[in-house]
Amino acid sequence: MIERALKKGVSKFYLPAIDSESHEKMLALEKEYPNQIFSMMGLHPCYVKPETWEEELKLVQKYLNEKAFPAIGEIGIDLYWDKTTLDIQIKAFEQQIDWAIEKDLPIVIHTRSSFDEVFEVLERKKHPKLRGIFHCFSGNLEQAKHAIDLQFILGIGGVVTFKNGKIDQFLNEIPLDKIVLETDSPYLAPVPHRGKRNESSYLDLVVGKLVDIYGKNFAEIDRITTENAMSMFSASK
Repeated sequence: MIERALKKGVSKFYLPAIDSESHEKMLALEKEYPNQIFSMMGLHPCYVKPETWEEELKLVQKYLNEKAFPAIGEIGIDLYWDKTTLDIQIKAFEQQIDWAIEKDLPIVIHTRSSFDEVFEVLERKKHPKLRGIFHCFSGNLEQAKHAIDLQFILGIGGVVTFKNGKIDQFLNEIPLDKIVLETDSPYLAPVPHRGKRNESSYLDLVVGKLVDIYGKNFAEIDRITTENAMSMFSASK
């Protein structure tokens, strides 16, 4: 899968952390492809559980103190799967934002059914060093502009190719320098692979859709969004 993506011109992969079950596997993959694969570190909101979240955060902090990472993520709030953990999701999110500010790292935000709650935290934590990416952005134009006002850019993936994805209807109002491309593999495969396993080699299908939306050629969209990504993840240029 990695080789297929490399052949398509995907030169760097940024892997979002989930929890302690996958950290070592992720870091092992990074060692295998040291020039192409870069691991983030963080605790994903879906894995913020009452019995383990504090220990999980201690482990995240340990990794952050031992190794350089390009970003803290995937962090945020998810109220689609479980609303009962909102309080501890907010605490975990805020703690990881504090570490990002302290270490001058961008954050990669997971937000699902939780834009209001995420914005509330970001407004409360406003800081010149607080910046990052709204991963897998699927909000509306107002939410997109709010994110940009807070020094964030939008991660655009397979959803932009969906008939009911909606973001394609206003994305041309968002400057190209405020988005990065992503795949969210193995989920949200772009059309015509929707519903199947996603992979990074499909990134060209996302670019193809942006060609239609922005009226710019493939090479220009490729160049601008790559520059945006490398600027955000400057620690691993």
